[in-house]
Amino acid sequence: MDIIVSASLLACDFSNLAFEIKRAEDAGVDWIHYDVMDGMFVRNISFGEPLLKSVGKSITIPIDVHLMICDPIRYIDNYADLGADLITFHYEAADDPQAVIDKIHSRGIKAGISIKPATPVSAIQPFLKSVDMVLVMTVNPGFGGQKFIPDTLEKISEVRYLIDQTERDIRLQVDGGVNLETAGLLKESGADTLVTGTYAFKANDMPEAVKLLREIV
Repeated sequence: MDIIVSASLLACDFSNLAFEIKRAEDAGVDWIHYDVMDGMFVRNISFGEPLLKSVGKSITIPIDVHLMICDPIRYIDNYADLGADLITFHYEAADDPQAVIDKIHSRGIKAGISIKPATPVSAIQPFLKSVDMVLVMTVNPGFGGQKFIPDTLEKISEVRYLIDQTERDIRLQVDGGVNLETAGLLKESGADTLVTGTYAFKANDMPEAVKLLREIV
């Protein structure tokens, strides 16, 4: 698969969000990564539906929604209505992960399932028959700008092996500490979709930063 770079708005300048989205698009990223946190599943509170309703119309590339919230099935319709192209939820937050996957697919969009660094890969194996993407968190979810957890490389390799066994077109996304030092290791471990926040948005030259990231992988 071609490498996809998804720019996480969690690291952008919130005071000028439309400009930051345009800046990311002009820099050549493939997707916009929209992190939704509820203060319960993770300690932080980030964006919600009103903000996406406001800025979604200015986004011209796929919207990659990452739900870090409890009981995510309650909000699938809301984010589908707001233009999400892909919705990823956490295995740990859903009582019935398959029901969430089915709900997302019922809206005609792609479904992703995510696991925290401490969650065993075996937990999501039953859902590889139906998901479109697996997101392996390479930091503990909740805050941007964290340091990459090296032990997650083994988990990524494990997920890649299981995906390959299915012979399905499933993307393998990673989120947390993605930069020039880690990107090559992540690609070697099997990742094909990189979420980058701090590295991209805090770069002096964002187009050059995105270009270098692609060159590394």
